[in-house]
Formats: sequence, structure tokens, C-alpha cells
Amino acid sequence: MTELNGTPAPPPSSAPPVAPPPNYAAAAAPVPGHTLSIVGLILAFISPIIGLVLSIVAKVQAKNAGVKNPLATAGIIVSIIMTIIAIIIVIVAVSLIFSQCAALGPGVHVISGVTYTCG
Repeated sequence: MTELNGTPAPPPSSAPPVAPPPNYAAAAAPVPGHTLSIVGLILAFISPIIGLVLSIVAKVQAKNAGVKNPLATAGIIVSIIMTIIAIIIVIVAVSLIFSQCAALGPGVHVISGVTYTCG
């Protein structure tokens, strides 16, 4: 070993030089309310009222973070449409039952395997 300026030289190394670690980009921050908007959109078809509430909460979270969340908007729209369809179905079903009862009169009636109880 040779000395440089009074200090011993480091021993020769047979290992290759170590490369610096790669510079990876930082992971993108998750969109606030993204998971909630997916759940809200799915529930919009199964239970529209719950889907509507979850989609609105997801939309508010995204708005407060300053990002857009189109899934939350879709969940709100689908929930409203499905709620309107459910209301129409209930109104039609109730009106059919009452119209049957008006024609049949009070009592229990079985028509085509369907039991109607008219009071």
C-alpha cells in the first residue's frame, strides 16, 4: 500500500462500484372519495337511497380536495333515476291492488294464485 500525504491508501477492491438507487416518481395521491364513489355507484342499482347518500358524500370529499370525481356524479344520477323508477313501480302496484279491491269488494280473494285481502 502506498501512502498519500501521510495516510495509508485504501486497499484495492475487486467489487464493482455500487450504482446509486434509481430515482422513482412519487406515487400519485389517492383521490378522496374514490372508493366511496365506487361503492355508491354499485349500491345505486341495489339500494338507490344508500347509493345516493354515499355518492353525495364522495362528491363532497372530492370537491373539498379540489379534484373531480365523475364516478360520484354518475352514482348520484343513477341513484336518482333508480329511486324514481322504484317510486313509479310502487305507485303502479298499489293502484293495481286498489283497483282489484274496488272491483272485488271486501274480503280475501284468490285470483290466478295471487291472494288479495281487501278491507
